[in-house]
Amino acid sequence: MENINPTQTKSWKKLSDHFKAVEKLQMKDLFKKEENRGSEFSIQWEDFYLDYSKNRITTETKSLLLELVKECKLDKAIESYFGGEAINQTEGRPVLHTALRAKENKTVNVEGENVLPEVQEVKAKIKAFSNEVIDGSRKGYTGKKFTDVVNIGIGGSDLGPVMVTESLQYYQNHLKVHYISNVDGDHVHQAIQDLNPETTLFIIVSKSFTTQETLSNSTTIRSWFMKTAPEEAVSKHFVAVSSNVEKVEEFGIASENIFPMWDWVGGRFSLWSAVGLSISLAVGYSNFDAMLQGAQKMDEHFKNSDYSENIPVQLALISIWYNNFCNAESEAVIPYSQYLHRLPAYLQQAIMESNGKSVDRNGDKVDYQTGTIIWGEPGTNSQHAFFQLIHQGTKLIPADFIGFKHPLFQDKDHHDKLMANYFAQTEALLQGKTEGEVRSELEGKSLSTEEIEKLLPFKVFDGNKPTNSILIEKLTPESLGKLVAMYEHKIFVQGVIWNIFSYDQWGVELGKQLASKILAEIENNSVENHDSSTKNMLKFFLK
Repeated sequence: MENINPTQTKSWKKLSDHFKAVEKLQMKDLFKKEENRGSEFSIQWEDFYLDYSKNRITTETKSLLLELVKECKLDKAIESYFGGEAINQTEGRPVLHTALRAKENKTVNVEGENVLPEVQEVKAKIKAFSNEVIDGSRKGYTGKKFTDVVNIGIGGSDLGPVMVTESLQYYQNHLKVHYISNVDGDHVHQAIQDLNPETTLFIIVSKSFTTQETLSNSTTIRSWFMKTAPEEAVSKHFVAVSSNVEKVEEFGIASENIFPMWDWVGGRFSLWSAVGLSISLAVGYSNFDAMLQGAQKMDEHFKNSDYSENIPVQLALISIWYNNFCNAESEAVIPYSQYLHRLPAYLQQAIMESNGKSVDRNGDKVDYQTGTIIWGEPGTNSQHAFFQLIHQGTKLIPADFIGFKHPLFQDKDHHDKLMANYFAQTEALLQGKTEGEVRSELEGKSLSTEEIEKLLPFKVFDGNKPTNSILIEKLTPESLGKLVAMYEHKIFVQGVIWNIFSYDQWGVELGKQLASKILAEIENNSVENHDSSTKNMLKFFLK
């Protein structure tokens, strides 16, 4: 990919000048002037409808942002991305999570070799293994069928599978799936205390099979399991997703129960691979595959659609507009489905670990903002929590509202109430409530003039708060695949424009290195050289 400083492009300078001209823009005025704004600032694709009309942008803003993406050579970057070039340059790797859901008849080369036959082979293995556990033909060491599955991993080996399993809970079979990630001993012991070792299957997910949290939890669980089971039972109850076959076999896991991981799939984008084995077990392989097919459809939409009608591109450009020109520091993700309650946490890692970079692709410090802070909760819970800040606070917080036309349990009464809130909140954030409207409302309550003047400023809403509305027909495995892939490609577009490497994560390394050093000090009860704060806390901890 070409190294282009976005701030040195003609379009960036035009956008900076344009921002000064529209800084005081009121979206309400745009809607009054532009009769068809709602349709002109929206994209309908398959079962997705994106409305981005409630943003502080004009037709000129859109045009200039499209100039920017072209000037930053997004077209060439997309070719490199899907073509298997080593765009993760600091680690010398391609970025090919898209290959995991590519059609069988495609060719995706890594170092001259088509990787899709191997991908298909692993998918067949996931399918066969899942089917055997679900139908009961694969059993535990005492001949009993599995009832529970425990996934042991952290980061991308946990957040993606957890999010998808929770999101597709409606489609779940009889297996109960549990996730253990934190190295906190209370977490692992709480999780296993009510499990029956005879009917529990454990999946250890670690590319290197050396990750401290995962190996500590796996070792603890193995010891717990061995209290009642013989050594040879480990091979029936433990499987691994890893690239370190030697270490896995040392743990006691049979070679046929090892599912591979590839260097060209980053952890936070790995749920489409064997890392998603727990998903396949929870909802069945056919639903897991449907999710992959949905993601593949979004891949094609992203690759082939004109930028003006391209959902990930438009979302990325709007985000850059707020981050780099409007000085917004965070974005909220508000899914109006309780099933998606883990989506904001998943996107925190996907977005913040990818684009939280302060060095460009030349190795130079950037002098512009890159990644945004991502947070959120499901509606309507969020409305009774942090919406006060969005409505009447001092910060500009763009928000994505995600909703579905049809509920899964067909409860129209509940769903109509839920979606009434979905639509009302974006309209309220747009319109606000003027001083005149508040005054009229208060006068209707027979309050005195003094009482009205006292309450008036507290009940005014400025409005002009930006939102994107993503409305989907129904929460299915396929639509979830599309949704997750949509955000993946948004991340990619932002990284291209910001001229950063989105697919490494060196920022997580320093803390790990220091933790290893400090752990040795704790185990030896010997505090060495640290800053006075750390030294004093360690001494207090070791008393």
